[in-house]
Amino acid sequence: MTASERIVYVDGHYCPESEGKVSIFDRGYLFADAIYEVTCVIGGKLVDFDGHMVRLQRSLKELDMPVPMSNEDLLAIHRKLVADNNVDEGLIYMQISRGNADRDFNFPSKDTPPVVVMFTQARPVLESPLAKRGLKVISLPDMRWGRRDIKTVQLLYPSMAKNAANEVGADDAWLVQDGFVTEASSANAYIVTTDGKIVTRSLSTDILHGITRAAVLRFAQEAGYVLEERSFTIAEALEAQEALITSATSFVTSVLSIDGQMIGDGKIGPVSSRLREIYIDKAVGARI
Repeated sequence: MTASERIVYVDGHYCPESEGKVSIFDRGYLFADAIYEVTCVIGGKLVDFDGHMVRLQRSLKELDMPVPMSNEDLLAIHRKLVADNNVDEGLIYMQISRGNADRDFNFPSKDTPPVVVMFTQARPVLESPLAKRGLKVISLPDMRWGRRDIKTVQLLYPSMAKNAANEVGADDAWLVQDGFVTEASSANAYIVTTDGKIVTRSLSTDILHGITRAAVLRFAQEAGYVLEERSFTIAEALEAQEALITSATSFVTSVLSIDGQMIGDGKIGPVSSRLREIYIDKAVGARI
């Protein structure tokens, strides 16, 4: 093990990252038959861990996948990885696959044990460079599968979308279905109308049920903002006062332009800034 190697968790074992391996028969590898969660770490503690566990349980249920261990055991592994890797700010990635079985489209027997993998990534979150300068996004057709509410590892198209944005000097893509924005490649999308309303698409199978989304909307309502959960178009976004995204590691991040066209005055707006402040104060303040 080298000094720069992380300690990772693979199928019941802690080991150096160079020794972390899964079988070629892992169904996550063969079929993307796996789910994941990403939990933010601030000050060596976990942000909204309970919310992520609620969504994890829902994803497992939707895919008829066994629960590998208790939330308490998962929390203990998260905390050990944070400590072993001395992570102050960053994230923990957790993936649960249906397990190892010879390649067959049918699910393996119910007693096939799931495979759990976790690793840390240290990176700035509170002082994220993107949060400081704001995002440029492009619009692309949403060509993902129809159950985006399940947090599966089927992320090839979002990866393609993110790369397409990078190739033209943008940071991300907003995906569009039937003329309306669904979400970003890995975040929920919002606009702030000229009369100050916060608009985001309502929950359905079309979008991920974001943990940060739920928290931000709750905090925004408590702060007196008017919310509208409805669909909106790229054209409406370009006429908006502000645009923004939320995710577990971006928190609240302002969007300054779409397809090269500036939103508002092209600067990080007061609503985006205030929502980020509120989220950091409340959610980060309640970390465990």
